[in-house]
Amino acid sequence: MKEVFCIGELLIDFVAENQGSNLSLAREFTKKAGGAPANVACAISKLGGKSAFIGCVGDDPFGTFLLEVLENEDVNISLAQRSEIFTTLAFVSIDEDGERDFVFSRGADKELKYHPEIKKNFNKNMVHFGAATALLGGNLEEAYGRFLFDAITQKAFISFDPNYRVDLWKNKTDLFVKKCMPFVEKSNLCKFSLEEARLISGKENILEASDFFHETGTQIVTITLGSEGTFVSSQNHSQTIPSIKVKPVDTTGAGDAFIGCLLKQISVLDKTDKVLSDTPVLYEMISMANKAGALTTTNYGAIKSLPTQTQLNS
Repeated sequence: MKEVFCIGELLIDFVAENQGSNLSLAREFTKKAGGAPANVACAISKLGGKSAFIGCVGDDPFGTFLLEVLENEDVNISLAQRSEIFTTLAFVSIDEDGERDFVFSRGADKELKYHPEIKKNFNKNMVHFGAATALLGGNLEEAYGRFLFDAITQKAFISFDPNYRVDLWKNKTDLFVKKCMPFVEKSNLCKFSLEEARLISGKENILEASDFFHETGTQIVTITLGSEGTFVSSQNHSQTIPSIKVKPVDTTGAGDAFIGCLLKQISVLDKTDKVLSDTPVLYEMISMANKAGALTTTNYGAIKSLPTQTQLNS
């Protein structure tokens, strides 16, 4: 089984549950662990896979809480870093349909420093880049780019999720797209929401968007479509794989559960390129990943709601 190294932010989500999607009206917040790459690492571990987190939190009680959450989920935190800068916070409101509104207060996540000795860990393993805050400058963005180069030279299987957040990229969407392109070009697998696929490709049509990503360099394209399932394209084959029907209460972490479940399934293959050459296997994996994403929406809080393998099999 290959180990999956998840690189990016780990932060506190202060969640306003059942208070509508307008944060200005929210009055009560619940502290939860968050951050897309950290969610992915936990999703992999909860399904019996091997995962590690590479990111930075503050040397404060919130940072301690976050690392303890990951450690309790059996995520390898030996490569995580701490900073004197305060832990990053996100304030999240959730409406009755489970849709979210975000406001970020950035802190320690941007302080991640590159260490060249880490690259040996990537050798013939898997590296997942979750980019919600990673392309916003600072030490994190520099480290992010150098880790991508290391993953390439170590022949790792590379996964990328742009994790577009409107609040972080107001009036800077062109810059966001430009910074995503090297990762789209070099990744074996990219996971997009429909909004991200259209934004980054500049194409409204899902098939044209997929063709653009393949021409750029991505081998496997997945575009999540919420309750409709996931569009997947690999080489000359594409299909929309349906999801299961659920009553969502919080969509936080659904995409992370999806990509985490998919990466875990790929990690147990003797050769990761099997997902490229064996279309039925890939489609079966996508179907299982859809189920993981759907189940995650039936409870509040991403990590707590991530399914186990037993739950997926039921």
